[in-house]
Amino acid sequence: MNRAALRRAAYTEWGPLVGTVRRALVRKRFRAIPMTLTAVVLTSVFQLVQNQPWGFEPVQKLGSVQAQLPWWLALLRTPLSLFVPALDLPVWGALAQLLLVFGIAEICLGKWRTLAVSYLATLAGTMYARLAIHIGPDSVFGLPPEAAKVIDTGPSAAVVGLAVYVSWRYRAWFTCATVVLAMVAEAVIKPNLAGKEHIAAVLAMLVVCVADEVRRRGKPGHDAYEEDGQRSGAPASRS
Repeated sequence: MNRAALRRAAYTEWGPLVGTVRRALVRKRFRAIPMTLTAVVLTSVFQLVQNQPWGFEPVQKLGSVQAQLPWWLALLRTPLSLFVPALDLPVWGALAQLLLVFGIAEICLGKWRTLAVSYLATLAGTMYARLAIHIGPDSVFGLPPEAAKVIDTGPSAAVVGLAVYVSWRYRAWFTCATVVLAMVAEAVIKPNLAGKEHIAAVLAMLVVCVADEVRRRGKPGHDAYEEDGQRSGAPASRS
């Protein structure tokens, strides 16, 4: 494939998405992603506090989710659990994921849809963890009982869900497929709680995407693949 063909392929894949993000950042700069910046600051604060001798327990009580917790308590903690960095991973990774993926999603989807998608993806992982432990380790879909004690925090499931949803909405099919295949490979290579939760987040987002596609196609006189002159159903640029 020559350079011209590569450029065309890259533009077909990322052109509308990059154009939307670039216009928003040029016009508003950091004012285009207030929710994302708030999430980055909140995650940084949680990281600083939980590394203090007095701060670990309060942070865990606010945002730590485990499959062994009662349902009502896990649901209460899940929203903040997105912004509590995982203890076994470097915090800069969580901050980079938030800034990049949440920032792109906030520009392309708006802050409320971004929050809704990220929460749904995280909740899908939380629900799967309980089901997988109930199934048990003898099944490929199950997990051992000790997984119920694993502290499950961080934005990774939300990031995966947003990546799938945004790339689907903007018809970046190669990117969407790459994310899905990467999560499948992760779960196969390292079949732990995090890897399988990412698969749950992907499946939840694919269901949402298909449902959204059906809804958009069902609108009278509406072409799900062309909106405001944009390619392949990418959402109209935000004003």
